[in-house]
Amino acid sequence: SRPHTLHCGPDGVFMTCLGGADESDGPGGIALLDHSTFGVLRQWETDRGPQYLAYDAWWHLNQNTLISSEWGTPSMIEDGLVPELLLENKYGHAIHFWDLGTGKHQQRVDLGAQHQMPLELRPSHDPEATWGFLGVVISTEDLSASVWRWHRDRDSWAVDKVITIPAEPADPDLLPPALKPFGAVPPLVTDIDLSVDDKFLYVSCWGIGELKQFDVHDPASPIETGSVRLGGIVGHSAHPAAPNRSLSGGPQMVEISRDGRRVYVTNSLYGAWDDQFYPDGVGAWMAEMHADPRGGMTIDEAFFPHDEDFRGLRVHQVRLQGGDASSDSYCYR
Repeated sequence: SRPHTLHCGPDGVFMTCLGGADESDGPGGIALLDHSTFGVLRQWETDRGPQYLAYDAWWHLNQNTLISSEWGTPSMIEDGLVPELLLENKYGHAIHFWDLGTGKHQQRVDLGAQHQMPLELRPSHDPEATWGFLGVVISTEDLSASVWRWHRDRDSWAVDKVITIPAEPADPDLLPPALKPFGAVPPLVTDIDLSVDDKFLYVSCWGIGELKQFDVHDPASPIETGSVRLGGIVGHSAHPAAPNRSLSGGPQMVEISRDGRRVYVTNSLYGAWDDQFYPDGVGAWMAEMHADPRGGMTIDEAFFPHDEDFRGLRVHQVRLQGGDASSDSYCYR
């Protein structure tokens, strides 16, 4: 239950789910759907091993490997972040590697209990490559966020941290109740996206209201090459199209055009979480950045659909006509 992500796979449509079947809270997992009718064929996992929490899933087709990440069960998510569970490190903090053809669990890699909520997975687009990135929302040690790289290590898989984004000090009076005791704004990395040429990684920091761009020609050593500020829990950075308008929310879901020159962001994460971190209202907006092929990006001043343009609805996911950086395996040969 609680579907999250769809990918068109070799045996059917893979639909990741956060919740369990028959009204149970867990385990979350993957439902396999028929390509043509979208009817549920079966549970994809044949041997779950230690996996219980679920969120995203993606794969390396040439390696016959599926990777999955962890968030939490519905009871841990649907009413907002539960501070007690976060401080007790009860949310997800591992990723899993599976045999794609058989659905059997092969390896669990623990990032460390403090690295809470490894969410979005972005494998390399090059079908011969054996690496990818995952974003971690928050560390309970210092409120930082991080990006990790997975890669082949002989006959198994290894994961290492390659980007750390620190929390920013803030006046407690400007913070929502959940953050007041800490006197800081966590970056809250809620999405990442990798350009089709595997050269640039974009990291959304929903808490501080920032989109970062990293050169990842060397995936083991990303170099920051660009940044824009929009919204944020404290900053409320304005869009240049409306310089006097205070923005809530921040860059959240990210999508990149196939040529790598346009980057789109939306500002809503999840209803209960929006209301928790932006209690005065998250609003609704979408923005576009122009990306320089040599590195760097700027906000498109003419593109700013917001609030009334969306008729009271919140804005979450972006998909581009003809394909985008997150389209399924279209460059696989």
